Formats: sequence, C-alpha cells, structure tokens
Amino acid sequence: MLVHMSSTNLTINILLEEALNEPDIGTTSRFRWHATAVGIAALWIDSAPPSTPPFEDAIQEGLNVGLDLSREEREFHQVDQGLVLLFHS
Repeated sequence: MLVHMSSTNLTINILLEEALNEPDIGTTSRFRWHATAVGIAALWIDSAPPSTPPFEDAIQEGLNVGLDLSREEREFHQVDQGLVLLFHS
C-alpha cells in the first residue's frame, strides 16, 4: 500500500508540474492559481516559506479570483516550482 501511495503522489506531482507551466487563472498576493486535471492548485509565491501549509490563507485569497474553496478537500505537494496547495472534490 505504501508503494501505491508513493506512486500516486508522484503521478499527482507530475500532473501538477505540467499544469503549473500552463497559463494561470489568476494571481493573488501569495498564490498563483491554476486549474489542473486533479483540482485547483494554489502555488505559493510569497518570498517567505510558510511553517505549515496555509490552507486558510488560500481559501481567503481564492475568493479574490472567484473561487470558493471552503468545502473542497485539501492536500499539499512539494514540486519543483514550490509548495502547491491542492483543492479538489
């Protein structure tokens, strides 16, 4: 099961990295937003890295680009471009 979870995370990371190279759907003060095949991705763009995944900040800033993410499932991933918060149903 652990191997399956690792390969799943690797697959998601690859999909995220590809999507982050596509045009974004908006930018807020701390995130660049992307629609991906696996959900809405919020790439952290602030210069100071967060100590914990800033899901509440992303939910608030998402409203600024027309996204209500308050009811979505959430997870985080570290990819080459940085920290990505992923919101999905």
